Amino acid sequence: RVLSLELNKDRDVERIHGSGINTLDIEPVEGRYMLSGGSDGVIVLYDLENLSRKPSYTCKALCSVGRSHPDVHRFSVETVQWYPHDTGMFTSSSFDKTLKIWDTNTLQAADIFHFEGTVYSHHMSPVATKHCLIAVGTKSPKVQLCDLKSGSCSHILQGHRQEVLAVSWSPRHEHILATASADSRVKLWDVRRASGCLTTLDQHNGEKSKASSEAANTAHNGRVNGLCYTNDGLHLLTIGTDDRMRLWNSSTGENTLVNYGKVCNESRKGLKFTISCGCNPEFAFVPYGSTIAVYTIFTGELITMLRGHYSTVDCCVFQPNFQELYSGSKDCNILAWIPALREPVPDDISEKSLPQQHLNPAYEDAWSSSDDEG
Repeated sequence: RVLSLELNKDRDVERIHGSGINTLDIEPVEGRYMLSGGSDGVIVLYDLENLSRKPSYTCKALCSVGRSHPDVHRFSVETVQWYPHDTGMFTSSSFDKTLKIWDTNTLQAADIFHFEGTVYSHHMSPVATKHCLIAVGTKSPKVQLCDLKSGSCSHILQGHRQEVLAVSWSPRHEHILATASADSRVKLWDVRRASGCLTTLDQHNGEKSKASSEAANTAHNGRVNGLCYTNDGLHLLTIGTDDRMRLWNSSTGENTLVNYGKVCNESRKGLKFTISCGCNPEFAFVPYGSTIAVYTIFTGELITMLRGHYSTVDCCVFQPNFQELYSGSKDCNILAWIPALREPVPDDISEKSLPQQHLNPAYEDAWSSSDDEG
């Protein structure tokens, strides 16, 4: 299904944003509701389900935090995220130096955290049961951890030298956090440990550190502005302004040396890319100018470029239940990319009489029952 993703002609997402779209998130409970955050501070909530049951339909905006809303962000919303366990709450962070916790039903801000600098990224753990920490990356090199239970910024992780552009909790271990910074470094932390970070990822796997201490333990030769764990948490994908993407073994910190070629990345802030879920092999969807590049994660192969936006793509999000992709762009549009349906075979032709080469090899069934061989 992912190999046949195409711009869907029958599905539109209602156009509400009057400026670029920086961030999208689909809630993990039902996979039905999507949030978007715009560069004018507006947040919109959509229902992705086809309630009309017609083949052509528009995903309706259910509600929005518009410019006239008393709690609206004053500047660009950089990250939106649903509370991982139910749809009654979501979070947003912005260049206005705040992180807001929203009650979905009343569309009021239930809590607001203030920071000294612009907020580039925040993330809640998808698996945590023992903590309610939101990791926040800001213009400060210190990573902030905000506790939803107490409403305070409970502690700070120190080690980066420049602003923190992306943060992501491991989907496997609830206390492990990855952070990416403009200092070319990616750090992994165990937030239970006071002593600092577990490891700093090194693109050279320790080979070059003897020669130059300054270049030691850099993940990229530029700002690292994107992070994404694979769904099993065993690998971490990073992207930097050196036009490189790297895949790391998240338990050893080793660079797996997969070569993705040149991955153009001119973003001055965090880049929101995503990884498929439930596919084998898994794919990465990376905003690439006005297109979205689709790579196989473990071989580095560029499968296709999804074209349809008129301007820079800033974010994309994967819907695992149906293997669909949604992308947001500076052109103010959200596009839905849906697997193309196979042409139905007319009833009077049996499958066996069809020439076999019509089948895309990705669809071929390798399974056989013992009856056939008997």
